[in-house]
Amino acid sequence: MSKDIKKIVLTGGPCAGKTTALVKVIEHFSSLGYKVFTIPEIPTLFSQAGMNYLTPNKGLFYQGEKATLELQLAFEDKFMRMAEECEKPTVIVCDRGVMDISAYMTPEMWEQITNELGVTTAQLRDHRYDAVLHLVSAADGAEQFYTTSTNATRYEQMNEEGLRQARLLDKKVINAWTGHSHLRVINNHEDFDKKINRVLKEISFVLGLPQPIEEERKYIVEVVGELPECIVSEITQTYLVAEPGCEVRLRKRGWEGKYVNVHTTKKQISEKERLETERQISNNLYNSLLQQADPYRQTIYKIRKSFIWKGQYFELDTFYKPINNLVILETKGVASDESVKFPPFIRVVEDITGNRKYYNYNLALKN
Repeated sequence: MSKDIKKIVLTGGPCAGKTTALVKVIEHFSSLGYKVFTIPEIPTLFSQAGMNYLTPNKGLFYQGEKATLELQLAFEDKFMRMAEECEKPTVIVCDRGVMDISAYMTPEMWEQITNELGVTTAQLRDHRYDAVLHLVSAADGAEQFYTTSTNATRYEQMNEEGLRQARLLDKKVINAWTGHSHLRVINNHEDFDKKINRVLKEISFVLGLPQPIEEERKYIVEVVGELPECIVSEITQTYLVAEPGCEVRLRKRGWEGKYVNVHTTKKQISEKERLETERQISNNLYNSLLQQADPYRQTIYKIRKSFIWKGQYFELDTFYKPINNLVILETKGVASDESVKFPPFIRVVEDITGNRKYYNYNLALKN
C-alpha cells in the first residue's frame, strides 16, 4: 500500500450510522487537503437493480453473491489505480468491504466462491485494507435510534425479531473481519456526534496524524458469571529497545489457530499529543525483530475476550505472565463523560484508569 494512499473500510451492523459517517469523513479530510474517494455499498446497488438476497433460488443466490464480490473487487482496484495518479495524499473509504459479503452465506459457499475467483480469505481480509472500522448497530444499546427508514433495502425490521437479527448480524460481521490487524469497533453513544468523532479519530490515526492522549477506562475485575458470545484470542507481547519517550511493541495474536503479527510504535510528541503507528509484519520479520527485545522487560502472555455489551465494546484480558491471573477489563471508545455499562457477569475490584503501574509496558518490567 502506498504511503500516500490509505484504504479504509467502514462497516457495521444494520443502522449503525455509516451513511452519516461517510459524509463527515469526506468533509473533514477534504478540508485537511486529502483527496477522498468513497466506494458505494455494492450489495445495495445489486438490491436496487433487482437482486433479492433472500431468494430461495440457490443458484440465483450463488451467482448474485459471486457477482457482488467480483464487482466489489473491481471497484476497489479501479479506484486504487485512480488514487495512484492523484497528486494529493488520498483516502479510499469503502462502504463495507469484501469480508462483509461472507457474513451473509455459509462458510462452505464462501470458500467455493473465493476458490472460483482465485483469492483467499487471508488475502481479502488481512492485506487489502489499512483499517476496518466497525460501527455497532443501533439495535445493540441504542435501540431508540434504530430505524429502517434510511435504507429501503434493509431486511431487519423495527421490531423485537428485527432487533435480534440486527444484533446477530452485527456480531457476524465483526467475526468476518476478526484477524485484521487494525480492526476497531466504534461504540454507540447517547450523543451520535461522539460516534462520528471516534470514526474521524481512528482514520486520523491511520493517516499518521498526531492524536490527543485519551485514557481508556480500565478496571481490575472478577468474572462472576458466564460471558456472552465473544472473540477469544491469545496475545504474546514483547517490547523492543527504543529511544526515550518512545514505546515499540511486537504483538502476536492468535485465534482459532490463525496468527497475525503487528509492530506498533507510540511516541509522545507533547504533553497532550501522541503519534502512534502500526503495521502488520511477516513471521520472518517478527522473529528477526525479537532479537531487539528490551532486556529489562519480560514478554507478556494474556488471553483476551472481546465482546459488545449494550452497545459498548469491551476487552477482558487475563494475564498469565509475568503476572498470573490478573484480570483487567478495558473499555474501548466510551467517552469520559459517559457511564460504563458494566455487564452483570463482571465485578469491579478496582478502578485503575490512568494508573501507570498497570500499563502493559510497566507490567512487563523485570523486578
